[in-house]
Amino acid sequence: MWRRICVAVTAICVLVAVATPAEAKTVDCARVKCIALTFDDGPSPHTVKLLDTLKKNRLKVTFFLVGREVQKRPAVARRMRREGHEIANHTFDHARLTELPDQKIFDQLDKTSKAIRKATGVRPKMMRPPFGATDERVESVAGFAGVPVILWTDSSRDWELRDKKAIAKKVLRLARRDGVVLLHDIVPGTVAAMPLILSTLKKRGYHVVTVSEVLRNRLPDAGERFPSR
Repeated sequence: MWRRICVAVTAICVLVAVATPAEAKTVDCARVKCIALTFDDGPSPHTVKLLDTLKKNRLKVTFFLVGREVQKRPAVARRMRREGHEIANHTFDHARLTELPDQKIFDQLDKTSKAIRKATGVRPKMMRPPFGATDERVESVAGFAGVPVILWTDSSRDWELRDKKAIAKKVLRLARRDGVVLLHDIVPGTVAAMPLILSTLKKRGYHVVTVSEVLRNRLPDAGERFPSR
């Protein structure tokens, strides 16, 4: 039953638009030292302050958005799009996908993509499972939904640290070329730490970029996972 439903919607789901404006300036990470900063769980009440910091520094990052939060703050999602940030899917209500049946997994992804498209005009081109909870079944459903599964190479664990100095210290210690760092714009300490993080990364020669840029604009195929097993 599930496979028949998915086949019926595949033609629609695979038409996944790039959630970064075509005119946004890109960085060649094959030639310079790049790091991708990614922010999960928003838009939150703290996201506007983060966007202000990124705009001041003329930097683009990737936001993995929760569908219900997009519905609460569509204007913030529109601003992300307008300012050139990459927008991705983080399920509708931060569900642990490995505990859901296939149809519910698909619904979490599809409902979120629709909410993002309604707010921004584009469908996300990738997803990240909450808690990093994924397996072959989740990835198979993500394939039917037309998106790869993007995890991270390094986690700030900012939800545990909370203090801005501790978060900045952890992120800067983790920094490495082509790294994909997990952060959360729902954590006030993370948003407060960003000016120091960004200025220090710049001094170290890093270019802060989106996930697509750090992967040289070669995302995994729909249903495939980064980093691979």
